Amino acid sequence: MRRDLEERAVRPDAGANSVLGKVQLILDAFGPDDEHLSLTELSRRSGVAKASVHRLAQELLQWGVLERRGSDYWLGMRLFEIGQRVPRQRILREAARPYMEDLYHATNETIHLAVLDGLHVLYLEKVSGHGQVSRPSRVAGRMPLHCTATGKVFLAFGPPSLVDEVMATPFERLTPHTVAAPGILVQELTRARAAGYAVEHEQTRIGYLSVAIPLVGATGATMGALSVTAPVFRADVDKYAGLLAMVSRRVTKTITAMSSSGHS
Repeated sequence: MRRDLEERAVRPDAGANSVLGKVQLILDAFGPDDEHLSLTELSRRSGVAKASVHRLAQELLQWGVLERRGSDYWLGMRLFEIGQRVPRQRILREAARPYMEDLYHATNETIHLAVLDGLHVLYLEKVSGHGQVSRPSRVAGRMPLHCTATGKVFLAFGPPSLVDEVMATPFERLTPHTVAAPGILVQELTRARAAGYAVEHEQTRIGYLSVAIPLVGATGATMGALSVTAPVFRADVDKYAGLLAMVSRRVTKTITAMSSSGHS
């Protein structure tokens, strides 16, 4: 993630000369772990001149997209409010949330709901107890497809073109166990398709594993992925896979019913 931000600072997108392009670069400068950034850091990461960042930030402050506390800028609540209006994500989150709570009570482990966002997974919802795994995942956080259980779900049960795109990019290594070779990833995806679920073992965080299953919409396409994340020493892959399969069928029925009723 950090490397992507550094590259963006050196080589801005082609549309950066437009006002919207500059706004996009400024907002994209905030990484998953950044609560606030200074004006200087926003300029450095975005590649946009400091004077332009300052001018555009004033307008974004008025709109509520940014907030200012002292000399630093924070992403504003307006972005959260707009995000809540996205129909697909809202329907999926509302359909899955009750079953995520059931999964949590059945496993006492962290439950994630994710959707595809480019070559990353975006976490829409998370259910966990106090003191449970908080990193590297969080709501609205993004992680690579190739090393997460939810990401492997999208690769295994999504369009082949998505796999081709991932294979054409360097594999970021988050731990010594992160898959580093395309051939190994292909083997993992083959196993996932055969089993009906994907597993990630210490590829994103040492000491933890995740099991994920696809959430299918009315058309049969994979709309999202649901996972259980647990410490390796007490994880039960077969148990999690069985519970996830049961919940997945129920979520699919709920999504179908909500979509057919014109839920909004």
